[in-house]
Amino acid sequence: MWSVKKIETMSSLELFKVLKLRVDTFVVAQNRIYPELDANDLKAFHIYYQDDQTGAITAYARVFKEEDHVTFGRVVVAEEQRGTGLGNTLLDQIMACCQQYWPDTLVIIEAQIQVTGYYEKHGFTIHGEKFIFNSTPHIQMRYQHARPL
Repeated sequence: MWSVKKIETMSSLELFKVLKLRVDTFVVAQNRIYPELDANDLKAFHIYYQDDQTGAITAYARVFKEEDHVTFGRVVVAEEQRGTGLGNTLLDQIMACCQQYWPDTLVIIEAQIQVTGYYEKHGFTIHGEKFIFNSTPHIQMRYQHARPL
């Protein structure tokens, strides 16, 4: 089941499962030391998929408005669910959220270099040069308008 919630409406168990997935992926598996939690969590919409049978959260992203654009990040699919199409469905959910709350607003993300091809397949374009963010190579990518739903 898909959910889109602000942090204050998430249960403590939902929040724990989301944060565990994020930390297991972005800190432990990617061997990075950085502040995984930040103030953006407080203003973001948290989009996640929770398996109806196991209760496990297997896909997640957060979406929020910056000054003149919308951004999203912490995009993750649990390792055992990668390659199943869940990531494409997650991106559909992200873009639907962008369109619902900020229609036709420029979307700018900071993508890890290894996933730029994935975002390009979904209409994002690379802008600028590579840079290091939280100890990992990233590049800015943009999407001018939300994809048709």
